[in-house]
Amino acid sequence: MADSTPSIHIQVCYARPEQQVLVDHIVAAGTTIQQAIESSGIIDKMPEIDISVFRVGIYSKIKTLDTIVREHDRVEIYRPLIADPKDSRRRRANKTERETKKPD
Repeated sequence: MADSTPSIHIQVCYARPEQQVLVDHIVAAGTTIQQAIESSGIIDKMPEIDISVFRVGIYSKIKTLDTIVREHDRVEIYRPLIADPKDSRRRRANKTERETKKPD
């Protein structure tokens, strides 16, 4: 007897500064983000991925691992930030301010 569970097409993606991976994947309806990531094979390609630590989302919206994926979703795996974006912006602003000041 054939499996009658409908299949859906999704993408699973992860990016490093020097390399991006985008995996087209077919999963059964009712699949969670965690199941989709694990079955996609992306962790074999990028072994530093730890979905117990890394945040995940769908189309730039943070989601939990138990979120059910839908047809044409793009599951994104986000690397942890190495710097606080507010601190980085503040440093850039201060540097620009110092560079634009004219000597007395």
